Amino acid sequence: MHPLASFCHKVLISLYESELVFEARTVDFSDPGSAAAHFERWPVGKIPVLHDSATGRVVPETSIIIEYLQTRYPEQFRFLPDDARLRLDTRLWDRFYDLHVSVPMQKIVRDRIRPAGAGDPYGVAEAHEALETAYAMIETQLSGKAWAVGDDFTLADCAAFPALFFASVVHPIGGVRPALSSYLDRLLSRPSVARVLDEARPF
Repeated sequence: MHPLASFCHKVLISLYESELVFEARTVDFSDPGSAAAHFERWPVGKIPVLHDSATGRVVPETSIIIEYLQTRYPEQFRFLPDDARLRLDTRLWDRFYDLHVSVPMQKIVRDRIRPAGAGDPYGVAEAHEALETAYAMIETQLSGKAWAVGDDFTLADCAAFPALFFASVVHPIGGVRPALSSYLDRLLSRPSVARVLDEARPF
């Protein structure tokens, strides 16, 4: 993991919510040894990756990590509902936040750190439009709900916080979406989220 990586925040929130004991290891991609050890486990090189020392299994991809932990610790780790309809809704909105909020947000961020003259203004404009569409859809989805898909905090909420937190910096939510703004405030008030932010702040 790395404390600044938004997708790592998604998994960390689930771990802190469930109080599951784990060892965090920071990957330093500027350190050849640290990077090589990570690429050996997962050659794609993305983070986070879970290594289950009890089974020897390496589990990549945020949603898969969280679902894997629920199968291993079903009493302690509950982020996918038992109800089939709610489970599908949870998976849908988990993917929505990853693909339709995080991806365009990262496009805007990456463009800002490109070398001078290497920007992609057209792609950035498309990303801002994508976030506008996503915000409008989330505003409708949240109507009458405490959390992403209902009354319980789920996988979708773990995905929502880092996506919305960083997206709101590069593309502000504005005052016309009260449900979305209130939802982000509720996420920020959770101890698990506060802990993730506190740990990221020094970086």
